[in-house]
Formats: sequence, C-alpha cells, structure tokens
Amino acid sequence: MDIRSISATLSVSPQITVADLQRIADLGFRSIVCNRPDGEGADQPVFDEIAVAAKKLGLEARYLPVISGKVLDEDAAAFGSLMQEVPKPVLAYCRTGTRCATLWSLSQSDAMSVADILAASKSAGYDMAGVVRRIANGGKTPTDRADASFDVVVVGGGAAGIAVAASLKSRKSDLEIAVIDPADIHYYQPGWTMVGGGVFKAPQTAKTMGSLIPRGVHWIKSAVAAFEPQDNAVILDGCRVVKYDRLVVCPGLKLDWHKVEGLVETLGKHGVTSNYRYDLAPYTWELVNGMKEGRALFTQPPMPIKCAGAPQKALYLSGDHWRKQGVLKNIDIQFHNAGGVLFGVKDYVPALEEYINLYNADLNFFNNLVAIDGPAKKAWFDVAKPNTPVERVEVDFDMIHVCPPQCAPDFIRVSPLADAAGWVDVDQITLRHKSYDNIWSLGDVMNAPNAKTAAAARMQAPIVASNLVADIEGHSPKAQYNGYGSCPLTVERGKIVLAEFGYGGTLLPSFPSWMIDGTKPTRAAWILKEQILPPVYWWAMLRGKEWMAKPEKVSAS
Repeated sequence: MDIRSISATLSVSPQITVADLQRIADLGFRSIVCNRPDGEGADQPVFDEIAVAAKKLGLEARYLPVISGKVLDEDAAAFGSLMQEVPKPVLAYCRTGTRCATLWSLSQSDAMSVADILAASKSAGYDMAGVVRRIANGGKTPTDRADASFDVVVVGGGAAGIAVAASLKSRKSDLEIAVIDPADIHYYQPGWTMVGGGVFKAPQTAKTMGSLIPRGVHWIKSAVAAFEPQDNAVILDGCRVVKYDRLVVCPGLKLDWHKVEGLVETLGKHGVTSNYRYDLAPYTWELVNGMKEGRALFTQPPMPIKCAGAPQKALYLSGDHWRKQGVLKNIDIQFHNAGGVLFGVKDYVPALEEYINLYNADLNFFNNLVAIDGPAKKAWFDVAKPNTPVERVEVDFDMIHVCPPQCAPDFIRVSPLADAAGWVDVDQITLRHKSYDNIWSLGDVMNAPNAKTAAAARMQAPIVASNLVADIEGHSPKAQYNGYGSCPLTVERGKIVLAEFGYGGTLLPSFPSWMIDGTKPTRAAWILKEQILPPVYWWAMLRGKEWMAKPEKVSAS
C-alpha cells in the first residue's frame, strides 16, 4: 500500500483492498473516501465491500466516484464539502491517487496559494500542472484562454528584468514586450549596505516602478501564479493568462525569514536588524551609531544567497565606525557563518582577514542561525563541523545583524522550469533553459554556479537579449556568459576590496591593477561604489546602455 501525505488531514493512495483496512486503521486514519467508480478495473473491489469492512473497524467510509480524466468543478466542490464533514485524518483513494490529489488541489484554491497547493501535491508525487489554471481560478474551469499575448514576456521587474527588457528594446525596437511584476517600487538593493553603514539614506535606493519600465514596454502589475511552458503561457493571480513567443524568467529570490524560529516576531526591534530589507537598513545604522559596548553578532546562512559578501560588509562598516568612535575595545564582534570560509574566492581572503583582525572579530564557521529570542537577547546556532555531530549553541547579543536564508520563489520551485533544487534550469553559458528552447533566465533565480549579484545581472542582461534576438532571427546563440559577478566589499568607510570573478573563482577584473587592484582595499573602489555605480545602475543598466557589459561572443567550435 502506497500512502502519501498531502496535508495534515489528508493522505491519498492507489486502490486499496479489504485486507489493507486493518493497517489503515492502525495508522490512525478515521475516514476513507473512494474516488474511483465501481467497475473501472477488473481487479477492483466494489465500494460496498470496503465500506462494510471499514465500519467493523470503526472507519467512516464515503463514496465520491469521479470519472478518470474528468474531474468536474462540482466534483471538487463536493470533495471539499465532504472533507469538512468526515472525521480526520482521511485516506482518499482511486486507481493511482491522482484523482484524489486533483480533487484536493481544486478544493483548496480559496484557502491556499497556488504555489502552496502545487508544492503539497508535488511533495506527494502528484503533478498538478494540468489543472493549474483551474486552481488559480478558484477551483473552477476558466471560460477564456488568453487575456494578452506578446513577443517576449519578462517575469520580474527587478534589476535583471528591467535591464533585459531595455536591452531587448535597444536591439529590436519593434518587439512587443511585457514585464510582469506586482511591485510599485523598484529598489537599488546594493545600496542597502551603505544605508546600514550610515553612508546613504534609504530613499536614495528607491524609485517608482512605473518610472523605470522602458518606453514601449508593457507593464502587467500582477503576481505570477504558475507557468504552462507546453502552451507558452504564464498564469497570473486570478487566472488571467498571458501568452508569449519567448519568455525570460528573472523574479529574483525569496528571503525566507520564517526559516529562523522567532525571527519574524523580533525584526526591527530588540537589537535585531538586517540590511536585506529596505525598512530595516536604517535600523542597522541606528543600532551601530548608538552602540558603545556589548556583543554584536553578524550571521550568514547556507549558500546560495544574494551578494554573498553583504553579511560581512555590515560587520566591516560597523567595526570601522566603532573603531573611529573609540569604542571598539568595548565591543565583542562575532561573525557566525554557516559556511567554512570567509569568502569563496581565496585571492580576496588575505585582505579581508586583515580587517577581521583589525576589528578583533571572532570567526565562527559552520554556525547556522536557527532560532532567536529578541526580548531575551539570545540566538541559537546549529554548529555542523565536518565529521562532527551537530551541536546547538546559545549566544547572547546586544545587537544582531541577520542575513536570512534564501531560496527560489515558491511559484518557481513548484514549476516545470525548476531543477531538483528549485532553481530555473539553464545552460550556464547561453542562459537558455535546458528543456524549453524559447525560455531564458537570468539574475538570482537561475541555477548557473555564479555569484548572485546585481553586477552579474548587469552582464547577463545583454547576453540573454543578444541570444534571444538571435533566436528570433533564426540564428544560434551569439553571446556567452563567463560567470562574471562582482562584490564590492566595504572593509572600511572610504575603502573597498573590489572582488570580481567568474566561474570557478577565476579573477575577472574590470580595471588594470594600477587603477584598482581588487585584491587590496582601495579608495578608488570606494568612489566607484559610492559615486559611480548608482548612476550607472539607474541611467545605464536599466536603460539598455551596456557600458562595460558588452556580451562576449560565443567561441567558434
């Protein structure tokens, strides 16, 4: 018997027999529901046999037959009502369990998000892609097919999405392009480290989305519920359908604040902050500026995360401020990193270690933040050193800067576009999807093994645009991505270690060493970060002007 749990109250299975009922009762089920019509298979016991035996074991038994491949809207409504009536937990069965999973998925459409429904059914081994529009439409069959159609649809209006839309328009101005994003505000997220360090003000990092959508590009202000790549369709919340000839997927990633127990309840108070949120970065500076003594913790979760250097950037700018204020000797700085190294590219580590020593910071590797109690000023870390049992340790704090765990957005992880880990599955050179030839991805959401930074998206946008236009014109990919990413490590106010690297940790400096030696802290790199990169972002990258980002041509074979 193959019983699969879908929710706390429902499990499903293929056809059961009378002989299975004792085990079903022993497992704690209180009701069984048959969704398979009698006589569908030659080896199938009729429901009355099951019901009589179930009653003797104290199990409630209900019969809601559904024809294979024809789950009607009223069937789903009846299943939802039945689930309200019968004692729980419930085991529903049919020939394979698929009809049961489908009925549950449709019946939950008003109570759960599409992504959560798809994730629950997928975890039980059932793919609900065929009914995703109905789920998005409140469990009912939509009356229409497509609300709009475009040459190119871009999912995501962040740095990657707007940049690639602008690059496409600059290459082929007659393209009908739509950007799908529900947000009103677009943020320059690389600036939040500087806000937390007292260098920038938060409003400097925000502009309205409408002011940044490239001219001639349509903005669909909605969230995406699901993808139907076999039909070249994107399903929006409310079951609106947008069709495309080609699709670019770049919605960024999800900050999973809830993965750290107690974190959500205490963010922004009790000394708990994070530069990973617009409204919290000013609180970071408030804490740093007001701290004269005590313990300051800085955390980094398991990879991947966006801007892997950001957790320690907060440490460096804080330590520099305390040093200049003459209070550093009174502050215990600790960096708790779930990984085993300070930075993933070894060439930059010596310079960073000098600053760790300057600020007298303790490095705690293989330390992953799992819980926090803000009012009690306590944090708990799981310490998972190699070949050693995991140990949970408690650490007191006066201030803690948290970098949250991160993953692909829910609607990506449960989609046909995702790999086993939940990221969009692309060829790391062309950034084209491995299974769907008319889909590309860039930015934080795709699975190429590069650093997830805005600088990476700046390089990727023209590559995707070039290859997509080449595809429209009937050519093979023309541009290749070398994994470039950049992390300006703000080691002190006025100096930066400018880490620039590609696949495999290969150094990819943009400037000659006499101008900026990226392996050493320089004033020039700070000027780049503080004064040059913000206008480059707003006025070049997001407008299709590819300064220092021309695509590298595919090597001849």
